[in-house]
Amino acid sequence: MNRIKEVLEEKGIKQIWLADKLGKSFNTVNSYVQNRQQPRLEVLDQIAKILDVNLKDLIV
Repeated sequence: MNRIKEVLEEKGIKQIWLADKLGKSFNTVNSYVQNRQQPRLEVLDQIAKILDVNLKDLIV
């Protein structure tokens, strides 16, 4: 499980913005946010950097 959805909500960031920054489709990011698909560790690290949070804060 990941906390991407919670962090996005806390920071007021939209999934479409994150998808653009990652270079991934909205559907892929939405799958991550809804925990239907788990991102690879490298992608999760990218997300943490983009959202300016510690990688550990995204993992439950």
